[in-house]
Amino acid sequence: MARHHWQINDRWVSALFALGLFLAIWQVVVWVGNYPAYILPSPAQVAVRFGQAVSSGILVSNTFVTLGEMALGFALGAGGGLLLGYLIYKLRPLERLLSPYIAASQALPIVAIAPLLVLWFGFGLLPKVLVCAIIVFFPITVSVISGLRGIERDLLEVADLFGASAWQKLYLVELPLAARSIFAGLRISVTLTATGAVVGEFISPSAGLGYLLSYSSVNLDASLRFVALFTLVALATAAYALVGWLERRVLNW
Repeated sequence: MARHHWQINDRWVSALFALGLFLAIWQVVVWVGNYPAYILPSPAQVAVRFGQAVSSGILVSNTFVTLGEMALGFALGAGGGLLLGYLIYKLRPLERLLSPYIAASQALPIVAIAPLLVLWFGFGLLPKVLVCAIIVFFPITVSVISGLRGIERDLLEVADLFGASAWQKLYLVELPLAARSIFAGLRISVTLTATGAVVGEFISPSAGLGYLLSYSSVNLDASLRFVALFTLVALATAAYALVGWLERRVLNW
């Protein structure tokens, strides 16, 4: 227990040291380059702008909009990826039918798909959620297939020998043994939802952190742009940590 506590403290110290070094280098670059605030603000200017954005409510309200899009898109994409991955694992003909199309879909840049979704579904929440879901869908589908196919056949045969039903095999054998691979896909995908939400908000800028990024660019407010970027990074990091925490709980169980 003490060793685990020390490892946690060590990670925090390393993270804080890296953050301090980053801020110091940033400040030195501003001093040496003598950049105006509308091009490269100093860390102190960004911190002041962060306080202003929080006190005015503009940051909190737009952050919750992006967070909602991320959560809905992740739920939709992850649910679809888990289901399709399992079906492809079970039904080899389905894999031969769908695999070329799933692979080809990844060659399409999401910035090209997003305007079409807005055209089809309007300027509301749905196209932004769909952009997040599309980004999430492929990594999770692949991780599910990879994890399930990595299970040793002997273990599945033992389950069959003991008369396990399909549901019992899924719950007691397949999901536990494929959990590490599945969670690896979930960790990668949950960070990508931040990108998907911002892309959707760029195409349909009404609210969210993507809207703040567009607004700050138009108004030459580089400090607000950095505030929005760092908030987006914080959301993605928190989502990644949450999935990692859930993974540890599930694997321990």
